[in-house]
Amino acid sequence: MTMTHYMSLLSDNQPWNLILFMAIPVILAETITVTEFFILFTRNLHGRLRAFNRICSIIAGLYFTGVFLYLFPGTFIPLTADGEWHTWVDVVAVSFYLAGVLFLLPLALLDLGVIGRKRTEEERLKLHFLLVSGFLVVAHVAMIFGMVNPEIVSGMPGMHH
Repeated sequence: MTMTHYMSLLSDNQPWNLILFMAIPVILAETITVTEFFILFTRNLHGRLRAFNRICSIIAGLYFTGVFLYLFPGTFIPLTADGEWHTWVDVVAVSFYLAGVLFLLPLALLDLGVIGRKRTEEERLKLHFLLVSGFLVVAHVAMIFGMVNPEIVSGMPGMHH
């Protein structure tokens, strides 16, 4: 069975790639999401939980930016230049995974005070929630397409490798 490059990355060098490229970013994003719900429901915008949420957001954003900077030039560009993609599902899986940086980096910058300084605390909280939600959406799309066997798609009539 042929795997997407996304799934191949996660299954190589077990368990380290799975931990580094999947577990750490997703656990941080889910931690941010759960703490965000508590913050929203309690309206405690300045307590320990909000501080923990900010720390997780900054770590997640900076960490995933490092992942992006490692994988984009070292994997995405060579796969594209050499035409080594395993059908369009492979491109979708890897692209959506890497698109996580579009949500996690601004999340870190928001909590570092680099962006959104003129927004109210409530506006920043809304943006924070939208950014973490966006990351979870692209991460799950990447997971779903990453698990597809590209041979199924390439064997379909009208589909080209």
